[in-house]
Amino acid sequence: MSEGFFSRGFQGRRPRSDERGRIPPGQYQERGFPVLSAGPTPHTPLAHWDFSLLGEVKQPKRWTWDAFRDLPHETITKDIHCVTKWSKLDTHWEGVSVDTLLEQVEYDAHYVVAFSDGGYTTNLPLADVLAGKAWVVYGYEGQPLSPEHGGPARLLVPHLYFWKSAKWIRGLRLVDQDEQGFWESLGYNNHGDPWKEERYQGD
Repeated sequence: MSEGFFSRGFQGRRPRSDERGRIPPGQYQERGFPVLSAGPTPHTPLAHWDFSLLGEVKQPKRWTWDAFRDLPHETITKDIHCVTKWSKLDTHWEGVSVDTLLEQVEYDAHYVVAFSDGGYTTNLPLADVLAGKAWVVYGYEGQPLSPEHGGPARLLVPHLYFWKSAKWIRGLRLVDQDEQGFWESLGYNNHGDPWKEERYQGD
């Protein structure tokens, strides 16, 4: 979800030459998995968790935890890139593609707003979450996703900076007009492409 405030002058470790082609400009390779959030970590019991598709849809859709886990799922291996300048290679996840979710509803929209426990939101064009580009994941490295990393489920949009991969996700609201999310309203770039270094508005 949110990946914290940072300094423009931050310098990290240099990647090995065989990895540099996978690490965007201004990033360094991180072996661990830093925990950075905008607020306290929610701990939602699975019996109270659900996931919804709302907004510009003909009929809103809601899944309980058990129903969500029964949806067709995938294993995903992706590199991830945080706006605080770390990148982590070959991360392994399990979850449901956004394509699979949106196939369950009729909609007329061009954007989605991901919303989470704790009030966090982030906005994305539909083009950035369809065609195998985004998932709602509940497993990481073969284990249930921990609350510190966004569990029980988080959005995964690995081709964009990691603040777009909203932690503790509870649904997607489909909208026709773009709406800024939490970090976007505070000056972060509206799109967040790490290869273009789209960190701040104006980048």
